Amino acid sequence: MNPIRRNAMVALGAISLATTFCAPALAQAPAWPTKPVRIVNNFPAGGPADIIARAVAEALQKSSGQSVIVENKPGAGGNIGAAEVARAAADGNTVFFGIDTAFTVNPHIFPSMPFKLGNKVGDLRPLVVISSNGLLLGTSAAKGIRSMPELIGAGKSRGVNFSSGGPGSPGHLGVAIFSQAAHIKITHVPYKGNSPAVLALLSGEVDGGILSSTGMLPHVKSGKVVPIAITSRQRSGLLPEVPTVAELGYPDLENEVITLCMVPGATPEPLVAAMQKAVLDLVGSTALKERMASMDMRYEGLTGAAATQRLAKLSTRYAKIVKATDMKVE
Repeated sequence: MNPIRRNAMVALGAISLATTFCAPALAQAPAWPTKPVRIVNNFPAGGPADIIARAVAEALQKSSGQSVIVENKPGAGGNIGAAEVARAAADGNTVFFGIDTAFTVNPHIFPSMPFKLGNKVGDLRPLVVISSNGLLLGTSAAKGIRSMPELIGAGKSRGVNFSSGGPGSPGHLGVAIFSQAAHIKITHVPYKGNSPAVLALLSGEVDGGILSSTGMLPHVKSGKVVPIAITSRQRSGLLPEVPTVAELGYPDLENEVITLCMVPGATPEPLVAAMQKAVLDLVGSTALKERMASMDMRYEGLTGAAATQRLAKLSTRYAKIVKATDMKVE
């Protein structure tokens, strides 16, 4: 037989053999979900991450035929809900939907943490970094502070107080970043969630807040909240007339909240891959992207090393801010 023809036949035989052995493995790629799924959100109901979690739950239930429920487990800056998922069986039936602060801020302000990022039992690992969004720096109209120079002037002369959704929340971090960047005195006043933090702003209990733009938008339109700046790198699609902090000369005040989905650290890789695909198919759909845009959230869709690096970079930055500002759990 011609040597070239013989070598070609051997190569074809090898390909056929490899296909035969690989086909079962491909066919056995796990589906998800195959059992009822519990999605845990670590902050009170009503926030952007909670709304996305519920939209995903509804879509996943329709597509899979499995029961999918969302439970809110707030407390300890989000640690309670996150820890519950970290302790859960690594079988894909308990999933975390929330924001990054439990993983990027809390390790630097809580004396001990009930979980860590990793691939072992008791750890949590990122499944998908879903989106990012800036926050709105706003003041109470009743306080008469209507611009960044006026706010900074008040902070330097008498000090100001800002509400937040609780210790370790984006608003708490925003206070620390702002006080450091602008060199002013801000008293942090924590509440149990973003909604009561906004109510405190409306009632005049506090001078201002760095809070979710969607939660403050109706009150901006009513004139009860004065929008000073957006903390993201680009202007808000909901409030395009409001400048970014960088445009006002404070790029160090930039701060974005990451919405993400996580699973117990020991979840098997094939199951992780199946879950990532299912979640990406849902959050990457036109309907969900439009829903996120309506809440000022920009789709990211990061997985694997890219998702881990995104969190690690934020954690490194926030560790420096916590140390410089002596940010603490009140």
